Amino acid sequence: MLRVAVVPVGGEAVRLRPLTIETSKSMVRFLNKPLLELALLRLAKSGIKEIYLGVRGYYNYRDLFDYFREGYWFKERYGLKEDLRIRYMPRYDTSGNADAVRMVMEYYEIKEPVAVIQGDNLFDLDVQEVFRDHVRKKAFMTIALKEVDDVRGFGVAEVGDELRIKRFVEKPRPEEAPSKLVNTGIYVINAEIVEFFSEGEGRKLLEEGRMDFGNDVIPELIRLGFPVYGYLVSGYWFDVGTPERYLKAMIYLLYSLRAEDLEAKEIYDGVLGMGKSKMSINLHETIRERILKNDLVFVGRALIGRHVSIGSRCFIEDSTIDNYVVVGNRCEIVRSAIMDRVRMGDRVRVVDSIIGRHALIGSNSIIINSVIGDNSVVGDNVRLVNVRVWPHEQVSSNASIENYVVKPHYVQQY
Repeated sequence: MLRVAVVPVGGEAVRLRPLTIETSKSMVRFLNKPLLELALLRLAKSGIKEIYLGVRGYYNYRDLFDYFREGYWFKERYGLKEDLRIRYMPRYDTSGNADAVRMVMEYYEIKEPVAVIQGDNLFDLDVQEVFRDHVRKKAFMTIALKEVDDVRGFGVAEVGDELRIKRFVEKPRPEEAPSKLVNTGIYVINAEIVEFFSEGEGRKLLEEGRMDFGNDVIPELIRLGFPVYGYLVSGYWFDVGTPERYLKAMIYLLYSLRAEDLEAKEIYDGVLGMGKSKMSINLHETIRERILKNDLVFVGRALIGRHVSIGSRCFIEDSTIDNYVVVGNRCEIVRSAIMDRVRMGDRVRVVDSIIGRHALIGSNSIIINSVIGDNSVVGDNVRLVNVRVWPHEQVSSNASIENYVVKPHYVQQY
């Protein structure tokens, strides 16, 4: 049985900015909780007992350690049969995700196969099934592969008999991709991977700082003849690496997951409410009554957090509203994520957008296909289309902006 998982957490998550300017990508709020929490819970339910976070960077370590600590609270909160233990990599410099895995295994003297997942992935996969296939094929490394229509931005595998990987190309042009099977970043790797990096070609990769799994290590293992196999993922898998992928995954999971999977209960058809306290129960009953009176209109699915206030005559479709959010009257929220402690004025329209934590949105404003950073302020009567607003920035009232990034001290077109 597979007991151990390693999660490399590093990098600046440039594509998910401005949400990741001051926050680790793994800790970005998603379905009203940190993104990584969903993945770690999936591992724990698959039988993983120990998780090692290969953390690099100040925000990554601070955010993850302060929230997850040693991980023992998972058992009580989620009703697990056994404790989940979380440990962290010391503050060593690394040169890629493979180097973080190597360093963790070496430092903690891990002498057994490990699962590896990426901190920004969401998946429906039992890693024990991958491990059983890994053992059966006597693989050195097994890569979970997912068939997709658009391979842009992913590593792509060419496979042979029993899904042995013959060739691996990182981020090829679509017309040059050898297949539609992309690397999910979920691996099972033998403990001997540490020895591989201690001598020969593996040592050379380490010394040259070429320690990214997709770009460097996987192609080299295949070239050297190591048995590297694929495992097809039949369930969902999302790389939440851009705002567009974030919202796509959010809506898919709103429709796919059960209320209990989201620590919620169904208030009304498709409307899920979080919280078990007396105040939460009263909030759920009030929302239900207002829906029946047509004071609130919900279409599709919605996830409502704790201690939320929603004004009259609001319309909400396929969206999440996180804890302590205040929404004014006659607002419209469509296919969007409103993170915790946001305050919105009256007659605000938010479509296909993400509003970051503790942001303030003025009345009569329209936000479309945009991302608003944490602690930012958008004035009254503002129109934003395809705009990114950095944390702590302010958009003045009556502004109309398209295709811009609002950064400190200036507005930059992109």
